[in-house]
Amino acid sequence: MNDDVEAVRQRRDERENRYNEFVGLLARHDQSIRRFIRSLLPSREGVDDVMQETALECWKKYDSFQPGHPDDATDEFIRWACVIARYKVLSWQRDRQRDRLVFRESVVSKLADEAIGHVQHRERQRQAVEACLDSLQVDDRRLVLSVHAPGQSVARLAAETGQQVRRLYSRVNALRKRLLDCVQQRLAGEVAHG
Repeated sequence: MNDDVEAVRQRRDERENRYNEFVGLLARHDQSIRRFIRSLLPSREGVDDVMQETALECWKKYDSFQPGHPDDATDEFIRWACVIARYKVLSWQRDRQRDRLVFRESVVSKLADEAIGHVQHRERQRQAVEACLDSLQVDDRRLVLSVHAPGQSVARLAAETGQQVRRLYSRVNALRKRLLDCVQQRLAGEVAHG
């Protein structure tokens, strides 16, 4: 009896962990998937519907999603979700074939092939920026991020911290240059190593 209760609890916990993992991946890559869908449709109409259908289908099939290596889960999830999104776009378009503003299936396929490359490239850029931000000293990282926060500016930060505006601009510009160099080196290294 206790074994049955424990087994049920274990399955429930595993299911809950998988759900949390799925929601985390979907939330993290929602915008990338949404941009991918948008690139396959002739207008913004239908993007929300297709995104919703894609998310539901991804969850239904999530048990079959098995990344080869845990470090590759992010890249593989985007690729996997975009394949599902591609079929959802085709299905959405088939339902609206009477409308003149739908792409032929061959056009959607060609657009999907190109768009998945863009999605993966943007993800590699995002990962490179995160890694380079992590390599900065805590104060430097905080400064760079706070300058780009909504409603914030170098002049305002200078006034708040009592620093000279010119000196703070120079420091921010130097940090941006370091970040740019770091990101370019990381991306170039990926290209060199395949």
